[in-house]
Amino acid sequence: MDFNFTEEQEMLRQTVRNFTDKEIMPNIADWDRKGKFDPKILTRLAELGLMGVCIPEEYGGSGMDYNALAIVCEELERGDTAFRTAVSVHTGLNSMSILQWGTEAQKQKYLVPQAKGEQIGAFGLTEPGAGSDVAALQTTAVKDGDHYILNGQKTWISLCDTADNFLVFAYTDKAKKHHGISAFIVERTWEGFSSKATKGKLGIRSGNTGELFFDQVKVPKENLVGEEGEGFKIAMASLDNGRFTVAAGAVGQIMACLEASVNYCHERETFGKSIGKHQLVQQMIAKMEAGWQMSRLLVYRAGELKNQGIRNTRETSLAKWQACDFANQAANDAVQVHGAYGYSDEYPVERYLRNSKAPVIYEGTREIHTVMQAEYVLGYRKDKQLDRTLPAWEK
Repeated sequence: MDFNFTEEQEMLRQTVRNFTDKEIMPNIADWDRKGKFDPKILTRLAELGLMGVCIPEEYGGSGMDYNALAIVCEELERGDTAFRTAVSVHTGLNSMSILQWGTEAQKQKYLVPQAKGEQIGAFGLTEPGAGSDVAALQTTAVKDGDHYILNGQKTWISLCDTADNFLVFAYTDKAKKHHGISAFIVERTWEGFSSKATKGKLGIRSGNTGELFFDQVKVPKENLVGEEGEGFKIAMASLDNGRFTVAAGAVGQIMACLEASVNYCHERETFGKSIGKHQLVQQMIAKMEAGWQMSRLLVYRAGELKNQGIRNTRETSLAKWQACDFANQAANDAVQVHGAYGYSDEYPVERYLRNSKAPVIYEGTREIHTVMQAEYVLGYRKDKQLDRTLPAWEK
């Protein structure tokens, strides 16, 4: 396995890093305090070709690979989780799902403008009573001639007030439970659709998150994605892509924690020496470095499987679980390294700590991923994969 990035990938990393340093870093503290999401950032990302980085050129994207998408997410989250989240939802959850499951007509109408950044896509799965338990969702889509009538509510939806198009999941046949869930592309401008931002969040305050409401929304039958009853399968495939981007973003957050902590170690002195000379501070720095290195390996391993077209639910789950846990630990330690100043927004680490909590919950909680990994090892859950060497206890 080659762990070196290509020249193209290194150029991409530097492009996104420069963008983050110039466009996000100088403004993010103010945006975070005000709870402000600036959609102009998405426009600028589109100008750089970063809203469809791994979408084929024939559909308006940059035609790069999945690890290029990981690089974009790493570097954006180094600036702030809100903007990595926007790319995760727009590209990982929505556009890549349409690429995999959509008809050619759907790709031309929705994927092409989204990959170019001319339109923004979002993802509507979670409901007030349906998070980890997807089959508990209550939104329904009833066939009525050439349309489906959509009724229900979604919550914790990123880009709720910003996106033009939403990939929405609803029951078309409740009696079939998760086999009765279907997926639809819903446009913001349709009658009966509305959204409302959620305020008072612990973290990701500069992100646009909230609720979607569907009141007798008429969805044309040609906006059904896949077949009726394939929604659960589509949602799980979408989450494989979304979780990958979340894991990559967590790597970027660990990087940000490490950079801030190292800089502070060289600035601050206690007991007559730089705090970086104290062994217990070194221990925290070492843990951040270890978490960063291990998380990157897990993420790029999953990315390489995706590049090869190999099923990667297991590897992506592990990367998401571990990288997000490491990021949460790194942010907590970064506040500790900064001492009392870490408790103030004079330094960015308090924001890192607040932001680090949500990824441990969304797109599969820490507990869900723990169960998934145990079930793989115990043989209760299996994926059909190619050329994967199994440990002795799994054979």
